[in-house]
Amino acid sequence: MKTKRQFIIICCVLIGLLTAPWTNVDAAPPSIHTNAVGASLVDVESGRVLYSEKGDTPMRIASLTKIMTAIIAIEQGNLTSMVKVSKNAFGKEGSSIYLKLGEEMRLHDMLYGLMLRSGNDAATAIAEHIGGSVDGFVYLMNEKAKMLGMDHSHFTNPSGLDEGEGHRSSPNDMAKLTAYALKNSVFADIVATKLKKVPNPNEAWDYSWLNKNKMLSMFEGADGVKTGFTKLAKRCLVSSATRNGQQLVVVTLNDGDDWADHAKLLQYGFSHFPLQTLVKKGDAIEGTPWVASRTFKYPLAEGESASLTHQVTLVDPMATEYRLAERGTLRVSLKNKLIQTIPIYDPANPLMQVPEKATFSFQTSTPYQETLLTKYSYICRMLVQGLFHISGSKWAD
Repeated sequence: MKTKRQFIIICCVLIGLLTAPWTNVDAAPPSIHTNAVGASLVDVESGRVLYSEKGDTPMRIASLTKIMTAIIAIEQGNLTSMVKVSKNAFGKEGSSIYLKLGEEMRLHDMLYGLMLRSGNDAATAIAEHIGGSVDGFVYLMNEKAKMLGMDHSHFTNPSGLDEGEGHRSSPNDMAKLTAYALKNSVFADIVATKLKKVPNPNEAWDYSWLNKNKMLSMFEGADGVKTGFTKLAKRCLVSSATRNGQQLVVVTLNDGDDWADHAKLLQYGFSHFPLQTLVKKGDAIEGTPWVASRTFKYPLAEGESASLTHQVTLVDPMATEYRLAERGTLRVSLKNKLIQTIPIYDPANPLMQVPEKATFSFQTSTPYQETLLTKYSYICRMLVQGLFHISGSKWAD
């Protein structure tokens, strides 16, 4: 009888444990896998890497290269300037928008041919227009990579053609680059376009370019970015999507089922790492008379909010920062790892009345800083034009 009573008690305890609500703050999202050799899933607002497979391994990236080509052209070039098609650009191997030798096209229009149809002729023409030569433009590409903290990337051409062994990037680096580029409204508008018509000076009909990126029609909220393929790189894809104010970027390299994998990763990110507002501009900082200078949003998995900590450091009244209106910093950490530093100000400070601009930072690298290259881009282009010569290339999409 005693044994039977004990058995009943144990069963009741087990049933209670199985039916009781769980409150494990360290509960992790379910594991997820893809067919890609390398992959990365990143939140655009914060730069947090939500999923990574061989994220820092340099690999061939095919025409994903053109994301770098496009953002440099947008930032460094005059979008209304006319780009002339040279002999080197005319008839370029691989995917093409079939530009004619000597043809001139507005830079803004040519960027659509670059990103929607992956035109290698457009990539070469744009590179020569901005950098003075292909090699000159490649120099700008690698400088930009350094500024963005793309530590596992090296570019040798503007199109992603398989030439030599040096042209590489990693999944995390490409996600970082794309998240940066999507902050530019011109870039974002181009990669979200499904169909673009552009004046054709050679024919009675306009160019009509249909975007190769099927994600724009396959996934709700999709808004970019770029397809890629070469025989060596295999299928490569970068996609982005926005839902409920959160934008995510997915990169897959060498993935035979990339459309399905991107849909799966995007859904995974939205479902398990929703973007949350941790600090609002003007929020009072506990224990001080000061307020937060800007809003900070961060994607958190269920239960992670319990691992957030805040630390306030005040500025010495004799320090330069104090004279520049800063009263201290609020350091936000997740599981004892710093994820953001926010200056704090006097609420009466005029700076607190200025509307916020979109912020951009990365958890995994040094934040982007302007350099002399940006400030003196014209001088740089003139220098590299004299230092470098046009280079050839091979087949790519």
